[in-house]
Amino acid sequence: MEKRTRMTTAQAIVRFLDNQYVLMDGVETKFVKGFFTIFGHGIAVGLGEALDTNPGDLKVMQGRNEQGMCHCAIAYAKQNGRKQIIACSSSIGPGAANMVTACGTATVNNIPLLVFPSDTYASRQPDPVLQQIEQSNSLATTTNDAFKPVVKYWDRIQRPEQLMTALISAMRVLTDPADTGAVCIALPQDVEGESYDYPESFFAKRVHRITRPCAVPEEIEDVAEVIAAAKNPVIIVGGGVRYSEAGEEVEKFCEEFNIPFGETQGGKSACKSSNPYCLGGIGVTGTSAANKIAKKADCVIAVGTRLSDFTTSSKWLFQNENVRFVTINNNRYHAYKYDAVKAVGDAKATITALAENLRAKGYKAAYTNEIKDVKAEWDAELDRLSGIKCEGENFEPIIKARDPRTIPEFYKLYGTSLTQTAALATLRACMGEDDIIVTAGGSLPSDLQRVWKTDKRGGYHVEYGYSCMGYEIGASMGVKMADPDVEEYTVVGDSGFQMLSSELGTIMQEKVKTNILVFDNCGFGCINNLEMGHGIGSMATEFRYTDGKKPCGDLVPTNYAKIGEAYGMKSYTCKSVEELRDAIIDSRKQTVACLFDLKIMPKTMTDGYGSWWNVGLADVSSKESVREAWEDVKEKRAEARKY
Repeated sequence: MEKRTRMTTAQAIVRFLDNQYVLMDGVETKFVKGFFTIFGHGIAVGLGEALDTNPGDLKVMQGRNEQGMCHCAIAYAKQNGRKQIIACSSSIGPGAANMVTACGTATVNNIPLLVFPSDTYASRQPDPVLQQIEQSNSLATTTNDAFKPVVKYWDRIQRPEQLMTALISAMRVLTDPADTGAVCIALPQDVEGESYDYPESFFAKRVHRITRPCAVPEEIEDVAEVIAAAKNPVIIVGGGVRYSEAGEEVEKFCEEFNIPFGETQGGKSACKSSNPYCLGGIGVTGTSAANKIAKKADCVIAVGTRLSDFTTSSKWLFQNENVRFVTINNNRYHAYKYDAVKAVGDAKATITALAENLRAKGYKAAYTNEIKDVKAEWDAELDRLSGIKCEGENFEPIIKARDPRTIPEFYKLYGTSLTQTAALATLRACMGEDDIIVTAGGSLPSDLQRVWKTDKRGGYHVEYGYSCMGYEIGASMGVKMADPDVEEYTVVGDSGFQMLSSELGTIMQEKVKTNILVFDNCGFGCINNLEMGHGIGSMATEFRYTDGKKPCGDLVPTNYAKIGEAYGMKSYTCKSVEELRDAIIDSRKQTVACLFDLKIMPKTMTDGYGSWWNVGLADVSSKESVREAWEDVKEKRAEARKY
């Protein structure tokens, strides 16, 4: 009879996770680095006992906010190419609910995230237990049911022996490159401490292979025939190229067949920015180079991308009436989008096989000088953007739609000359070649997708699938933990910083040297542009004092440098390119985390470049400005593809 060991459910979780590994391209990696946790009554004496008594080789870290610690875990997994994760655990009720948003972020971006929220008692003896939600229609419903729409696998352990199939199923999802995302294993408080005679085989070392299935020859031939008939194709490089580590193969493919490529937020830095065929970001927040090529393309080759609305300009970007779409994706669901001719398989393996097919056909795209011309035009625009400087309260910014008070009022508050585009250009010039940039939701991802260049594969870490403002601070720690030998620079808007900066405490506790640049423009600048650009007033998107009914008074100043100092960080306040340059140079000498308070003139982010975004504007309004904007929306919707 097989040897068995009696242990609690929680102890079995820890021992099992400590013995999971992944193998990709012959390299074996320990899959679970450790646990982030915020102990509450629902987990402190169950899972807490297991981690205290025998954590094995798992590291235990203390979060400050459950969502924030999960953001750190997501960033860590992403920066490790999804080959190593940090599990996250919480108490029941609000602690569990705080992890729901992070699970959505992980699932949308196909990043493995394993969460263990505590749950109500399986026995129901103490019901209603502290923090329990009671539903009269079902006593089985708890806060943790809220995870179901945002995870790829969900389970609740009602008996200790259920843990075995649950954790094996969790590993199936977490290590599946085609369908990974968040996994939720809910742990009733009493079951955490209940014991069972677990078979030793359950704790044996498991190596999960991450394989490279190539698309079948028939599908490769289908795709090749469409491309071979095209004169002006364009490639969209998505996040699947990054995780397949196929950047070099895509570059060689483009060079051999004379095909330019644009990048999604997830795909950017999979390929080198210096490649002569790289057009930069594509779509709503794309470059003029990528969008001009895309509008005329007769074939769109989508590699490893979900083809979101920001990538396709809400299906409006590709204006050639004869355009054909082909997809290369390891996920069949995404491969079917746009009614495309598809090749379902790993990006690296499938691109290699497709190249062999096109080579045999003697294919070459018909571009002559078009790629060089649009790139040269965009480089000139980058030079212009990097030199924009505010020279007083009468300064005219890039974005025209604005409250007329904003520019002079902000200038009187801070006397700053620093613009957003110039700040990003200065940061890029001062960073090392292998340093990493990090951000999420707001105008900064838009600007970075356009202006940022890096040749470090994986050097661009931006969350924009879920556009989760508040991701940035936790992510800064996760990225640095994953890649400790280089500097990481996290750029975060003042609104994103105010949403979730709690993990600054964990950064200092764990002695992680991050660099966080707060771009303070007194508000939600991106959404202010959106509403005012559609004829709506500046409504609750600038940080203004209230008049009792709505926030429309004077701007509210905030000293973010003082917040950094309160945590023990090295802090800087920057109001000019020169001050920012000096601060970055000095920060590279520091051993403690650094926070930069950048006073950024509002309305100085990038704008436009031949894109459109479909938003739900009112089709009836008493405001003439809204009615005019609606006419443009209506016209663009008519021009866009329907599916």
